[in-house]
Formats: sequence, structure tokens, C-alpha cells
Amino acid sequence: MERIASQQLRSIVERIERLEEEKKGIADDIKGVYGEAKANGYDTKALRKIVALRKKDAGEREEEESILELYKNALGMV
Repeated sequence: MERIASQQLRSIVERIERLEEEKKGIADDIKGVYGEAKANGYDTKALRKIVALRKKDAGEREEEESILELYKNALGMV
């Protein structure tokens, strides 16, 4: 039984390690795309914000924008 648990644990750890490597590769690919965008004159900070906004549903975006607008008004930033 102990041998089986050890093998299973090793298998789990190795799978996690492989996935971490894949994640690093994907992160490097994303970094490369942002680099390409920057080289073509795009603002990468704005692109990151757009990507983040597209992950949210419309209601969540509207709520976030309303709160931001409220805070800006309270601070006299408009």
C-alpha cells in the first residue's frame, strides 16, 4: 500500500511539474505577443486592460465603471 501511495504521489508531482512548464511556455508566448503589439505601436497597458475587461460579463463591467465614476466624482477628477 505504501508503495502504491508513493507511486501515485510521484505521478501527481510529475504531472504538476509538466503543467507548470507548459504554463511558463504559454506565459512566454503571451509576453511575445505583447512585445509584437508594442513593436507595432500599440499601448500594451491598454491592451492588458481590454483583455481583462473582455473576461468580465457586461453587468460586471458596468458595475465596475459606475463605481469608478462615482469615486472620480467624489475626488473631483471629472
